[in-house]
Amino acid sequence: MTYQIKPLTAGLYFVATPIGNARDITLRALDVLASADVLAAEDTRTLRKLMEIHGVPLGDRHIIAYHDHNGAKARPRLLGLMAAGKSVAYASEAGTPLVADPGFVLSREALAAGHMVTSAPGPSAMIAALTIAGLPSDRFLFAGFPPASKGARRTFFTEWGGVQATLGFYESPKRIHRTLSELCDLYGPTRVVAVCREITKRFEEVISGPVSEVLASIEARTLKGEIVLLVDRPAQLTAEDIDLDAEIDRALETLSLKDAAAHIAAEFGLKKREVYQRALERSKEDE
Repeated sequence: MTYQIKPLTAGLYFVATPIGNARDITLRALDVLASADVLAAEDTRTLRKLMEIHGVPLGDRHIIAYHDHNGAKARPRLLGLMAAGKSVAYASEAGTPLVADPGFVLSREALAAGHMVTSAPGPSAMIAALTIAGLPSDRFLFAGFPPASKGARRTFFTEWGGVQATLGFYESPKRIHRTLSELCDLYGPTRVVAVCREITKRFEEVISGPVSEVLASIEARTLKGEIVLLVDRPAQLTAEDIDLDAEIDRALETLSLKDAAAHIAAEFGLKKREVYQRALERSKEDE
């Protein structure tokens, strides 16, 4: 690939970087990396290696580390450089900055200070997964990484379960089996999912189908690499399409009234308030 070194206007340049294959970078991104007065990166080693691969000289520039752990300390330095008339290029470790990336606060504060903020767009694991998973892409919701604790995860997944859009999550290969099991319980065994891993890399793989079948197919496997988990939207049903009372009675055997309503609403794509009201009426009938 080629690049051009040319003067850049002072301000902040977000640079999308490859999520796997090093050749998935735009010519403009290389231009920005070659021309910026200051370079910043979530992982300085990753950016340095990427520049070496594409023959972009670092010269006498230093790469400033900017990540979740040092953001409060590094931001004033980067903002000060912009105020001094410098062009600052920030690259995430992989993919598009601000997507599951610490660049948001830097962007907000740069804009608040009146600096120019622009993007050299490019790879995104979420968008790449949508293109190869075979699930509807006309409407989607990226929900990031699920929380770690059991209670928070149940609340998290229940919150999104009824959304009429394809859901996107980033997940660790160490927790993907647990996550699929939870989705099987919360969304029902027939909800369609796609596990997309190692996108653009040598062992790229998409495992899709009803969540119970996907879980069974990987039960004995130890998956490796970065994973994007996509979940199809729930079927558009009404309370008349299912035996709502039977579902409520079944859920109340193990769940509280509130949790039972949330579970049923998420599984069948119903309005939680309406299910809760019927569950409340149902519980009073049994008294």
